[in-house]
Amino acid sequence: MPAKKKNEKRPRSVRIAVVAAEFNRPLVDVMIASAVDEAKRQGALVTLEPLRVPGCYETPLVASRVIARRDVDAVVVLGYIERGETQHGEVMGHVVQAALVQLAIAHGKPVGIGIIGPGATAEQAEVRKESYARAAVRAALRAREALA
Repeated sequence: MPAKKKNEKRPRSVRIAVVAAEFNRPLVDVMIASAVDEAKRQGALVTLEPLRVPGCYETPLVASRVIARRDVDAVVVLGYIERGETQHGEVMGHVVQAALVQLAIAHGKPVGIGIIGPGATAEQAEVRKESYARAAVRAALRAREALA
């Protein structure tokens, strides 16, 4: 293994911010804990305390402010859009997803989307909460790596 040169810098950790919905708080609290744990396991740094917003609909606005920060390399968005009796959740889910993708494109920084649903039942969300949060972190980190 070659020795490191004196002036050679180590790569810095990817700095992630987490934006999460308040709606269905107990479930989303587990998602936040899973995302933070996954970031640490992957060697990333969570730069801010997770930012809470009322629901998934509000995540793009807050994510837009956070992603513009110089001390943030990627954003992870967490939440749950449950199955309802109307198409409200479906429409909201599509709008939110599209807005988050546009943020990533506009800022050239990844947005890992860990939103369960739309249309998921409570039972489905319970099973998926940890895996969706962890996958959102891994997706953001891999996208960041591809951009480097």
